[in-house]
Amino acid sequence: MSEDGSALGSTEQAPLELAGWRHVYSGKVRDLYLPADAGDASGTMLVVASDRVSAFDFVLEPGIPDKGALLTSLSLWWFDRLPFPNHLTDVQTVPEAVAGRSMLVRSLEMHPIECVVRGYLSGSGWIEYQADGSVCGIPLPAGLNNGDRLPEPIFTPAYKAPLGEHDENISYERVVELVGEDVAAQLRELSLRIFTAASAIAEERGLILADTKFEFGTDADGVLRLADEVLTSDSSRYWDGDLWAAGVRDQSFDKQIVRDWLAAHWDRQGTPPPLPPEIVERTADRYRELIGRLTGA
Repeated sequence: MSEDGSALGSTEQAPLELAGWRHVYSGKVRDLYLPADAGDASGTMLVVASDRVSAFDFVLEPGIPDKGALLTSLSLWWFDRLPFPNHLTDVQTVPEAVAGRSMLVRSLEMHPIECVVRGYLSGSGWIEYQADGSVCGIPLPAGLNNGDRLPEPIFTPAYKAPLGEHDENISYERVVELVGEDVAAQLRELSLRIFTAASAIAEERGLILADTKFEFGTDADGVLRLADEVLTSDSSRYWDGDLWAAGVRDQSFDKQIVRDWLAAHWDRQGTPPPLPPEIVERTADRYRELIGRLTGA
């Protein structure tokens, strides 16, 4: 399984030692373990979501309290509602020390593609559209504004770069070169289908799923499975439907609060400054609010 990655930002957020498990990898947010008595080809992995938060390819200090548990619970909620093969094992007995923020998953041959789907014009897509009238090279109608709904969702993949390097937007033709024509077609079709299904569920709860990214891997039987986290605040952009209808375009239920504060207080040189307590608290509140809106918990 692949994982977004950079060096960990502090010893306080370092991976735990878990009896019966061997730590094998840490990304910016998640830690991966294999059974201690199994080799690297084990069919099962333990994915542990930390409270680490990243922005602009840096792990920041401090983490967001309960973030790992919140995002794990939301991923599990979505996996349970999406009628598509995923990476979860049938048994979800995890070590007590990481209960609530970990998942037992199948080992997959991960595809190096971030399958981004956009249903609305926002973020980097809006910036590109203003310059070129397109998003990731896909031409769009003239006259769209920031936050507008697109005529139909679009598949805008990115290449998942090796550890320490930046992901890059790529064309569908490049996806074909990387994974082959058949797999590329499956990735695009599944991504659009899952996005459409999830959007309908979100809309029933007064939310807009503006965009998201999926990751997929193939199991030992050749089945393409949805993997990693899914439709969380870290991988997706959600908006309040009523606010969007009223013309509000600067809202979201993710770590945009962190990005905005960091952009205003750091020039991206050297080590990022620590996040103020109020920024940490506001971000945690937004994570909790989204889960409450979606799940009713």
